[in-house]
Amino acid sequence: MTPADNALRQRVTSAFEAHFAEQPAYTVRAPGRVNLIGEHTDYNDGFVLPCAIGPATMVAASARTDGKVNVIAADFEGATDSFALDHITASTQGWTNYVRGMVDALKKAGLPLVGANLAIAGNLPKGAGLSSSASLEVAVGQAMLALTATSVDRTRLAQIAQAAECDFVGTQCGIMDQLISAQGKAGNALLIDCRSLALTDAPVPDDMAIMIVHSGVTRGLVEGHYNERRRQCEAAAKAMGVTALRDADMDLLNATPLDPITCARARHVIGENKRALDAAAALAKGDLATLGVLMAQSHTSMREDFEITVPAIDQLVALLQTAIGPQGGARMTGGGFGGACVAILGADKVGHVRSVVEQGYRTPDGDLPLILIERPSPGVAILS
Repeated sequence: MTPADNALRQRVTSAFEAHFAEQPAYTVRAPGRVNLIGEHTDYNDGFVLPCAIGPATMVAASARTDGKVNVIAADFEGATDSFALDHITASTQGWTNYVRGMVDALKKAGLPLVGANLAIAGNLPKGAGLSSSASLEVAVGQAMLALTATSVDRTRLAQIAQAAECDFVGTQCGIMDQLISAQGKAGNALLIDCRSLALTDAPVPDDMAIMIVHSGVTRGLVEGHYNERRRQCEAAAKAMGVTALRDADMDLLNATPLDPITCARARHVIGENKRALDAAAALAKGDLATLGVLMAQSHTSMREDFEITVPAIDQLVALLQTAIGPQGGARMTGGGFGGACVAILGADKVGHVRSVVEQGYRTPDGDLPLILIERPSPGVAILS
């Protein structure tokens, strides 16, 4: 494990032992993710190119015999929650609904469950668009299954986690975040076909760096019109007579009478699907110049057609692109309305680009931005 993982494991174990006065039977780690390209394509049955990252959520767990699930969150000043397996309802504490929702989804999937003591801790920056919620869902799911010695395919685990977020939390998300947290692979981004759920390795060369810069603008998808964008995409697909925007092309779009906003939403998704496929091919060749062009096109489309960027994000992307030059690129990553930017660049340029960002950008609170340098990491695991 990395030093960060060791520190996180110590924190979650200490919280568990202090609260429950016993040692956990299992500790599970599920990573966050960064999406290199392919935004808002997953729920349109399209293509995405994410990788799992080092920051993660850990859940320490032991079984109970009374059918209750008791939870302590080390990251929320020791906030607690308790609910019964036979009566799972939504809570007024936002974070608890990801736990409750995952347990509820496991139950609805017909998987065996027992009561549990759970402690949760993570080192993913909140509101950065790096899927702290999906990693929490996947980690809770794997921990609950471990307590009954139940094994499920990781893709199935991701589908159950997606159901938890859609049906219980209320964000009509696609499968990407949960699937990459479950199926991440060290050294590789994954090209995901969100219709078939086929995974294709996209190796990230050692001389290529992934830089994540948090804008400091906290995002909230339920409040941030995410569900509205999904409805607009579904309306466009219906008007074009296709199952999903995955099945449309620009010729069909141009031949279909749509209002300007719906047309723009569809234009982004159709173009973004092709960019994701082209980016996977460029990554395989180590072609930083092509990746840079595709990322710039993606960001422009998110800003102008999908309208999900904010001025601070646009400023940060422009600063990154100028510092990187033609060999690499930058774009907003995540669902939008704040969060982080992702950049792909030569590893030898990291120091220079970091310096330019720290000199030229401040968060809305006036702070230096959080900068992460990442390599693709493995997916969910029960720690030995």
